[in-house]
Amino acid sequence: MSQTEPKRHFISAIIDEDIRNNKNEGRVKTRFPPEPNGYLHIGHAKSICLNFGLAAQYHGLCNLRFDDTNPETEEAVYVESIKEDVRWLGFDWEDREFYASDYFDRLYLFAVDLIKKGKAYVCDLNADEVSEQRGTLTQPGRESPHRNRSVEESLDLFLRMRAGEFPDGSKTLRARIDMSHPNLLMRDPVLYRIRRAHHYRTADEWLIYPTYDWAHGQSDSLEGITHSICTLEFEVHRPLYDWMLDHLGIHHPRQIEFARLSVSHTVLSKRKLLELVKEGRVSGWDDPRMPTITGLRRRGYTPASIRTFCDLIGVAKVNSIVDMALLEDCVREDLNRYVPRVMGVLRPLRVVIVNYPEDKIEELEAVNNPENAGMGTRNVPFSRVLYIEREDFMEDPPKKFFRLAPGREVRLRYAYFIKCVEVIKDPRSGEITELRCTYDPATRGGDSPDGRKVKATLHWVSAAHAVPAEVRLYDTLFTKRDAGEVEEGSDWKANLNPKSLEALTECRVEPSLRDAPPGSRWQFERLGYFCVDTKDSKPGHPVFNRTVTLHDPWANIRKAGRENE
Repeated sequence: MSQTEPKRHFISAIIDEDIRNNKNEGRVKTRFPPEPNGYLHIGHAKSICLNFGLAAQYHGLCNLRFDDTNPETEEAVYVESIKEDVRWLGFDWEDREFYASDYFDRLYLFAVDLIKKGKAYVCDLNADEVSEQRGTLTQPGRESPHRNRSVEESLDLFLRMRAGEFPDGSKTLRARIDMSHPNLLMRDPVLYRIRRAHHYRTADEWLIYPTYDWAHGQSDSLEGITHSICTLEFEVHRPLYDWMLDHLGIHHPRQIEFARLSVSHTVLSKRKLLELVKEGRVSGWDDPRMPTITGLRRRGYTPASIRTFCDLIGVAKVNSIVDMALLEDCVREDLNRYVPRVMGVLRPLRVVIVNYPEDKIEELEAVNNPENAGMGTRNVPFSRVLYIEREDFMEDPPKKFFRLAPGREVRLRYAYFIKCVEVIKDPRSGEITELRCTYDPATRGGDSPDGRKVKATLHWVSAAHAVPAEVRLYDTLFTKRDAGEVEEGSDWKANLNPKSLEALTECRVEPSLRDAPPGSRWQFERLGYFCVDTKDSKPGHPVFNRTVTLHDPWANIRKAGRENE
């Protein structure tokens, strides 16, 4: 979707109305506000595309702000990974890189102002006691015995909290709102807690830290944000967001909620993803099975395919699960236009062409991409001994198996017709170890001059020239479609897919891939799209991650849609 033809949705309608009413003098300023406590995932990509996209659509600005109010879980490495991911997706925050920790002094002064207005007090209840007294959806909460402390006493205690006079968890600063409010978050929420923890940016300067709810709205205000766009779980937080800004009397952005992205057969919870990493169930945040942006990048997904995916799913008000097949379709369509075609054999079966000269080697012309003639051609070596896919041969084939079988003829891609004349087996195991075939020299690169037809074309590599390679085949991380939805008390990890990774170590690829650069993308003819692994691949022995198969389950849907237009 180009910036000149932006996709319309309910958030666009809200912004249009604000502009018509000259709200914020017609300005539009958004922000992407990740917490630096993990790596970004595909769900964050939707928020990135939405926030930066709206800013571009309305000729506004979008900030990158790290909501770093929890020193126990946040690290600088996460900050750097987030910045890398946002850039890789194609977005630029220019000089607008901010941190909630930039505002700790201002947030503290805002809290003092709220105390002076009688809208906040220091409470001595611990976390369990605060939770127990909050009440339920049907029962009002009970007021803290410290709720009616004088302004002077709360100011004194708050100053001493900052100075470190009290142990962790012994006191909090709470807003004085309404302990019978139907929204539990409005029942005197905690604004500050004592926490002696080293902050990755402010070190040990602070002994009290603001809660997310307290820091978020005020940070939005300080940056002049006009539209604070959040996922639906923050809808219940909006009354608190509004209450704080109204009682401080500062610039008040408009919070708008949209449906978060859920993708089938995976989880999009940083807590759960971190658990998988720590338990060694995946190799790291960048494991190609992970839904993280860094994992998708290592697997071979492209920024354009992810942006297209986010555009296709749109912006809604109701949560739903998007099938992983749609994301896979987006990357297929992107890669199909410019990725070179090559030949690789994943499970090699040796083929000897008995009537081909032993010392002869031919260079056959192969097309690099039939979708793009400008990509030209390359030469691939052909010789007496080849490898084909083991699954491309059956000794006793069923009726609709058209590939190689005893006495049957097939075409080798860019090469010749061959016919299987003998099957060699291991005498002990009975496993097929070699096929003996003949070739027809008159069929080079095309059909037979006498009009013979074949029903299958196979890919292959020359045994003498092929490069050994490892190929990693990936399946979904979870067997269950709604992997993130489990019954109370059940183990969400029970649905992990034991076959999510298959590593093939005996593969052979054509010689043009000997020194394929890490991160480069290729289509293995008939097999799928692959990316050279950025960690484990070495010159002369490449490692390929399968990005996606060639199967396109959405093709019939798109075809039907076009026919109905």
